[in-house]
Amino acid sequence: MNHIAIALLGLSAALANNSRAQNAPQMDLPRVKLSAGMHLIDAQMAATEKQRSIGLMFRREMPQVEGMLFAFEQASVQCFWMKNTLVPLTAAFVANDGTIVNLVDMKPQTTDSHCSKAPVRYVLEMNQGWFGKKGIKAGFKLAGQPFDTK
Repeated sequence: MNHIAIALLGLSAALANNSRAQNAPQMDLPRVKLSAGMHLIDAQMAATEKQRSIGLMFRREMPQVEGMLFAFEQASVQCFWMKNTLVPLTAAFVANDGTIVNLVDMKPQTTDSHCSKAPVRYVLEMNQGWFGKKGIKAGFKLAGQPFDTK
């Protein structure tokens, strides 16, 4: 085998590994503890652009007490979609102080845009139905380290 063939085989293997990595869920994000009244949430924190762009894609399930908190540098209208996301989710668009601005149910594997009704810095995704089962609606205040208490 010549050097070009070996190089092409190496490149092909690297691209295949990269493709698999891009289609794999991100599982090693930092975690933050949040509370919604008496309900505790163990949330993975997506704080970088790359972490936020992958989000909960490619996961086949998510434990009921877990979620993902997307943190942005500044408050703005945030819009989410569900491309490559396999689990039905509800997005809570959350203000700096932890107040839920609005909640939106999102269908898996769609590119429909779901946006906050006002500028927010945080979006908390939970399994669809979690907020409703707990009686949590817009105006409810979440607590935890990321939210300003001032």
